[in-house]
Parts: sequence; structure tokens; C-alpha cells
Amino acid sequence: MAEHKTQKRFEALQNRDFRIFWLGQGVSSIGTEMQKVAIDWNIFQLLRGEVYELSFLGFDFNLDAGALGLGAMGLVRVLPIMVFALLGGILADTIERRKLLIWSEGLSAVFAASLAILVFSGYETVGLLYLISALLAASTSVSTPTRQSLVPNLVPRKLMTNAVSLNSLLFQIGSIAGPAVAGVLIAFANNSSIVYFVNAFSFFAAIVSLLLMRHRSKAASDSPVNMEMVKEGLRFAYNEKVLWGSMLLDFFATLFGSARTMLPIIAVEVLGLDASGYGVLVTAQPLGAFVTGFTMAWIRDLKNQGKVMLAGVGVYGLATALFGISPIFAVSYLMFALTGVGDTVSMVIRQTMRQVVTPDHLRGRATSISMIFFMGGPQLGEAEAGLVAAAFGAPVAIFTGGVAVVAMTAWVAWRFPRLREYDPDLMDRTAPSG
Repeated sequence: MAEHKTQKRFEALQNRDFRIFWLGQGVSSIGTEMQKVAIDWNIFQLLRGEVYELSFLGFDFNLDAGALGLGAMGLVRVLPIMVFALLGGILADTIERRKLLIWSEGLSAVFAASLAILVFSGYETVGLLYLISALLAASTSVSTPTRQSLVPNLVPRKLMTNAVSLNSLLFQIGSIAGPAVAGVLIAFANNSSIVYFVNAFSFFAAIVSLLLMRHRSKAASDSPVNMEMVKEGLRFAYNEKVLWGSMLLDFFATLFGSARTMLPIIAVEVLGLDASGYGVLVTAQPLGAFVTGFTMAWIRDLKNQGKVMLAGVGVYGLATALFGISPIFAVSYLMFALTGVGDTVSMVIRQTMRQVVTPDHLRGRATSISMIFFMGGPQLGEAEAGLVAAAFGAPVAIFTGGVAVVAMTAWVAWRFPRLREYDPDLMDRTAPSG
């Protein structure tokens, strides 16, 4: 009888190239999360206290400018993704991925440095912050499908869940450390330019890691860049119902359950916190995600992944609703942490699923299509939450969004039975050999 080889804990890190890549992306992740907090804080401070008066169908509304400004940031970030995501996926399939990632990370560093110079010189305006945020989103439209498509080239298929869990863990470390450090720096310096400078330098760590990697390969596809490549990717994503169902699930969850952008309002106006307290509150979601990511990376084998993913999204929606109606910091922190738990369970399974069911020559395009859902949903959700919060208050916007997430999760579970029954072990056993 053949001896069964036991998988090691965190085995993907035994691969030198993945380990170097993982560390470089980790440093960059901390800088990126610092910058997200700083931009939201800048927008809130620039618009805080302003009120817009609106009359509609005989009703008069006093709209909070800060809430509208934060919600509009969602649109600013999502429109470049909608425009450039498919192009980014094609580039990831037709250009050597390591080189493409070096160039896209370098471009993001330039944009981050521009933010730093702008704020340091005192010339920041809401319009300029929106413009550079849009440019960063366009760069992300290329780097994200390239980065995610590169991972399966660095580790074997059997280690994909472990690799994705480790990437999630690293991202959550950045999400915990980044906001906390950003909050302290902003409070200490009374200026966010230092945060943008740190982020600009963090991109160089990612670039150095890519230069140190031994992995070299040709482009995954040698097809000419044309509309047929776009159609091929769209056909695959739609016809693979497990993949399509997971995209819809993620889109609806992040569309209705995006509470992160409203955090400055919750922190200041509901919980009575200052900049440092805001930085602490922001760490709740990534802390829950970190614990979950560590656990999923530690577990050697995860069964019934379809059911587990749906349960995770349900927890995310319920915790979001309870977070919206809590006036107590401890309860709010716990509920926001639980949103990180549910979101990470869903994200790890969803990304692993996409890598398993997608051929290598389609991975860039499949990721870019998925990116429209998993990045477009939160940004549109921020706009939706901003409008509702401006009219009815941030707690109402967050609570109703959480309830909608629970309802949409139930619908997706009913509509896509193959997603509900998804298990990669069953796929491996039923797949033809060769």
C-alpha cells in the first residue's frame, strides 16, 4: 500500500519564489491599507460640517456632504475598474506576468508619491484626491489579475487553497497594521502626507521581490489581442456556473454590505472617537479576517466548501446589520470583526475555486471579470451607502444593507445548486486523467 504523504502546515511557503513574492506583497499591502484610511479621512475632513439641501418630489432633504463625499469615492474607484479590468485581464494573459506586475506596481508608486506631494504642499482638494484615486484604481485593474494569475504558476494545484489562505492572511496583516499606523501618524503629524510617502516606498518592496524571483515564463496565451479574447473570457465565466454563481454572490454581498466607507461617520458621530480611535475601529474587520485566514491556512483540508462559503457570507450580512445598530464600541468592534470572518471564508474559497476551475490561458481574463464583481460591488456599495446615509443616517444604511446581504445569499444558494454542493475533492476524483 502506498504511503500517504501528509501535507505540511503553510506548505506553500516552502516554495522559494512564492515565499519571496508573499513577503514583498505583504509590505506593499501595509502601505496600501494605510493609504486607504488616509484618503477617506482626508475626504471626510475636507467636507465635514457641510450640508447640501435637495428638494425631490415635494420633499426637502438635508444631505450630509461628508457622507456623500465618502460615497462618491466608491464611484471614483469603480469606474476605472469597469473600464480597464478586461484590458488588464487580457494583458495578464498575453504579457509575461512578472514583468507586467513590475511595471504596474511602479506606476502605483508614482501615483502614491503624487498624493504625498500634493497633501504636503497643502494643495489637496476633493477633486484632486478623486483624480489620483481613479488613476490608482486603473493601475489596480492591471496589477490585480496579474498578481492573482501569477500565484498558480508558483505553487502546484494541490497547494492552491494554502497559498490563497496565506495571501489572505498577509492582506489581513496589512489591514490590521496599516490603519492602526495610519491613524497614529495622522494624529501625530496632523497631516496625512507621511502616510502617502510610506505607501509609495512600500511598492518598491514588491518590485524588489519580483526582481529576486527565479520564475520566468512566456505569456500564458499567444492569441492576438482582440475582442474575441474578451468574448472567450466572458463565455467561460458565464458558462461555468460554479464560477458565475460565486461572482454574483460576492457582488451582491459587497454591494449591500459595504460598511467600511461609513466608518469615519460611525467613529466620530455615533461612537464619539477621535482619529486614533477611528484607526483602532478600522482594525476590527481585518483582525477577524486575520484569525480566520490563519485558521484556514493551518487547516490541511476544508470539506464542503460551497456550503461553508455560503454560510460565511450569511455571517457577514448578519454581523453588518448588527454593527449598524450598535451604539457601544465593544459590540461594534465585535460585529465588525465578524464581518471580517465571514468575508475571509468566502474570499479564500472563491479565489481557490476560480484558480482550480480555470485553465491557465484564461486565468487573467477570468480574474479580471471576477474583479469587476469583487471590486465593483464594494465601490458601488459605497456610493449606495453614501446616498442612504446622507438621507437617513449611516446606521440605517449599514443595517438595511446587512439585511439585504442575508436575503441575497439565500437567493444565490437556491438559484445555483452546483455552487452549494461545490467540493474540490469531488472535482479531482471525477476529472479525467492525463
